[in-house]
Amino acid sequence: MKKMSIGFKIMLWFTLIVTIIVSITYGIIFSIEYNIVHKGIKDTLIYTVQNNLDEFEYYKSTDNMQINRVDHIINYEDGFLEISATFLQNSNDVYTALYKEDRTLIYGENPISKEVSSLKFTDSVIQEIKVNGTTYYIFDKKIPLDGVDNLWLRGIVSEEQGNKQVQSIVRVSLIIFPLIICFSLIGGYIIVKKMLKPVHEISTTAKQIGKDGELKKRIDIGNGNDELHELANSFNEMLDKLEYSFTKEQQFISDASHELRTPLSVISAQAQLSLEQSKTPDEYKKDFEIIVRQSKNMSKLINDMLDFSRLEMQSEKYKKEKINLSKVISSICADLMLLKEKNITLSDEIQQDLYINGNYELLTRLVTNLINNAYKYGKQNGNIFVNLKSTKNEIILLVEDNGIGIKEEDQKKIFDRFYQVDSSHSEEGSGLGLSMVSEIVQFHNGKIKVESELGKGSKFYIFFSKI
Repeated sequence: MKKMSIGFKIMLWFTLIVTIIVSITYGIIFSIEYNIVHKGIKDTLIYTVQNNLDEFEYYKSTDNMQINRVDHIINYEDGFLEISATFLQNSNDVYTALYKEDRTLIYGENPISKEVSSLKFTDSVIQEIKVNGTTYYIFDKKIPLDGVDNLWLRGIVSEEQGNKQVQSIVRVSLIIFPLIICFSLIGGYIIVKKMLKPVHEISTTAKQIGKDGELKKRIDIGNGNDELHELANSFNEMLDKLEYSFTKEQQFISDASHELRTPLSVISAQAQLSLEQSKTPDEYKKDFEIIVRQSKNMSKLINDMLDFSRLEMQSEKYKKEKINLSKVISSICADLMLLKEKNITLSDEIQQDLYINGNYELLTRLVTNLINNAYKYGKQNGNIFVNLKSTKNEIILLVEDNGIGIKEEDQKKIFDRFYQVDSSHSEEGSGLGLSMVSEIVQFHNGKIKVESELGKGSKFYIFFSKI
């Protein structure tokens, strides 16, 4: 069974709601219109009857009569009853008739005279009677004439007159109602299609990524501040992170396979050589020392790569707090002064109580890597100088040595992973030390700069924001 789309469901509900609302609205309108029309019929009946009261005159003799040739003269009791010609004019389908007190019809029209022959006269009160399923309204009024006291004027109107008006409204409504529904459907379709465009774009992009594996695709639905634009932006941010993580993972695999190839090849070749040739215990010992040394290098390389990858891909796991950078650097310098490697002298000049917002573990590694790098590429009996000071807007860390220095063309590459300036030191490090330093500086929203001259040494500047 084919599933209904969200757009179709929205349209279905929208149509149902519009239909219900329009139906209720028309129901209310018809109810009000019905009451208004029928009230109007009754008001017309009363007005017509009361207006016709002035259409009668009674005379004892013909001497004082001013007879109009269109008026009607009726002998009544001991005199004459003059009835105006306009009396019989039908007004809005209201019939009027002149009766005696005993309900004898004298003059006029009454379509249901037989049915109401037994209906008593009631002055100024509307009565209802149903004849053959049709309701009639009846209004009686006693005629105030000098000389006679037993004449009644009865008005009759059918409810059908009001029903005809309501039916005409219904016929118009039956035309307008479908048009309203159609326009609502068209408008709703356009609105829903526009509103669900981001969802369609997200779905299409996700399918394309799943099919092609292309993480560079992004959702483009233009500018907007609604929830669907926020969803699209969140999806794009997620794709950015996925692409970044995937790229880093591929780079990690590529770097790992490239960097581990050499120590693994050395270990394999040395082990194979030891198995193929008979050697003395001292020769075997040298072979094992080579294997152990390469194993340690490989282990250090793997650990460094994992730490570097963790910092790149999961930097949120390193929590920041207020750190006394002065104490951190002073402690590290005090420990590393004990190395005495190459008889190098380490000195420092630390301004006290300088604070930054950072991570203790990463800052420790940053400073340690810089100083170890200075030892690694320092000269025999050389010097290393560590300085920490503050300016108006920032804190500056300097690690300076008078070692071998760095060529100008190499200075832009030293922060690349696995890049080593002096290949003769390739067994002493993984080539990730300065890359890790650069990544840690970025994590702390800082900047790093190097100044170096070949044969004279190097200066590494780290700039941190003050808090």
